[in-house]
Amino acid sequence: MNKKLILASTSPFRKAILEKFGIPFDTASPEVDETARAGESAEQLVRRLAETKARAVADQFPEALIIGSDQVAVIDGEILGKPGSHDKAIEQLRAASGKIVTFLTGLCLYNSRTDHAQCDVVTFKVHFRQLDDVQIENYLQKERPYNCAGSFKSEGLGIALFERLEGDDPNSLIGLPLIRLIRMLEQEEFRII
Repeated sequence: MNKKLILASTSPFRKAILEKFGIPFDTASPEVDETARAGESAEQLVRRLAETKARAVADQFPEALIIGSDQVAVIDGEILGKPGSHDKAIEQLRAASGKIVTFLTGLCLYNSRTDHAQCDVVTFKVHFRQLDDVQIENYLQKERPYNCAGSFKSEGLGIALFERLEGDDPNSLIGLPLIRLIRMLEQEEFRII
């Protein structure tokens, strides 16, 4: 029998991705400071935050497998966060125009009973089309992706901004790499199929 599965996230996008498995799970809100530490790379940041989020809810679920995830977008070596505003989203999309944006998704599966954590970082690259200000403004007015890293929703109209996608698991672009998660779950003898 499978252990209880917990998604340590309030993201509706991650929840929708995990629902693809068709298995029961609960969600919990991890209260975690997501500020990068001095000298911390993007990869170190997402790995640390994924594990911190999973461990943050462990007291509530002492006999569970807890999934933590965190994601950043990187362009020209700089981390792009969630824009939070229309003006910041314009700035991010102008910077991405004609370039490659690398998404790093930290993933952690934490067994709260054994205190064993499996953590990894999955990379996915987005090759952006050349975008003009009219295209950027039209996109932002239609989708308003102000709570999404990089200022777009690839599962929606954001796909129109791209030249091509490069990576092993398109779910990782939305914030939860399922292919890697399945392997982690199997290591805990948790079966999806």
